[in-house]
Amino acid sequence: MAVATPHMTAGPRNALSDVAGLRVGHASMVGDGALTGVTVVLAPPGGVVAAVDVRGGGPGTRETDALDPRNLVPRVEAIALTGGSAYGLDAVAGVVSWLEDHERGFPVGELPHEVVPVVPAATIFDLGRGGDFRKRPDAALGRAAVEAAAAEEECGPVATGVVGAATGALAGGLKGGLGTASCVLEGGVTVAALVVVNAAGSAIDPVGGLPYGMVAALPGEFPLVPPSHNEHAAALGRFVDADAPQPPLNTTLAVVATDAALTRAQAHKLAGVAHDGMARALRPVHTLYDGDTVFALSTGARLLPAVSSETPYGVNAEAAALSAIHAAAADVVARAIVHGVLAAESVDMATGPAPSYRSLYPGAAARYRRTD
Repeated sequence: MAVATPHMTAGPRNALSDVAGLRVGHASMVGDGALTGVTVVLAPPGGVVAAVDVRGGGPGTRETDALDPRNLVPRVEAIALTGGSAYGLDAVAGVVSWLEDHERGFPVGELPHEVVPVVPAATIFDLGRGGDFRKRPDAALGRAAVEAAAAEEECGPVATGVVGAATGALAGGLKGGLGTASCVLEGGVTVAALVVVNAAGSAIDPVGGLPYGMVAALPGEFPLVPPSHNEHAAALGRFVDADAPQPPLNTTLAVVATDAALTRAQAHKLAGVAHDGMARALRPVHTLYDGDTVFALSTGARLLPAVSSETPYGVNAEAAALSAIHAAAADVVARAIVHGVLAAESVDMATGPAPSYRSLYPGAAARYRRTD
């Protein structure tokens, strides 16, 4: 598979945590009618520059207006991704309370505890997939997720597949999952993504049976082989013979992060361009049934690298560096979507069976291994 962006390698973990300072924690609710969860991306103390771009027609969000570059709050301490549709946004209260207990947030007084934690969040639709419509994330589950993030080592592994906010995820009839990927650009800037793949559209090309997002793969990243005619025909038959069609209510969520120092406006542009990765890996995307949302984070550890040679068309060095980051962001989102689909395991949902890609295409995916 050709490399989509030149002069790029994966980070040590090929994960969002390759952006130093960011930690990821999950909490899942499974059993007794529940199939949902929460994922929290925790920033280092002092927070990060953040932005958001929403392109789906049915979003469920909280505090996204605070990320508008025209508004007051300059940095945020955490991003929350949750299941449970609009109900699941209750989980954010648990993240906020944990941050308050640790005196982290926007200062509104003279004393250290006088802060208001601003936690932008977005939710996927997974209601009823475990059997009980009323089993959805709450403040306790949100607090468990942020506590799990705080307990992680810096630059540690990030669990993928059926975990956290992706516990009840679906993707075009397949079991969806949580995926992550990273890259290090020439010059040392890291760009990474974490995606909850819960799409109304499909991540798999129906003609050849391979994930669309493989077009962005790094060399050797996805050691898949085209499925045999019989394997592909059998997989397509599983969709036709499914007992119950899945409702087209979904949403794919992504967090894209970099250690490059970005302004809030530059982060906003990054969030927008990162949606291109969804468009490469999911078809259709940004439908009225999805609330597709991308958050962009900048830890600011690295100044934008200077470009030594003359850049084309008279574009300045900063713009050239930003363009490289943008291109990488779209690629890591596409790659993270593929990892999310490949890492997922089959689940029997109340709404019907949700087979994993690897269960439908065991021959094609026989060599795939994701080590978190």
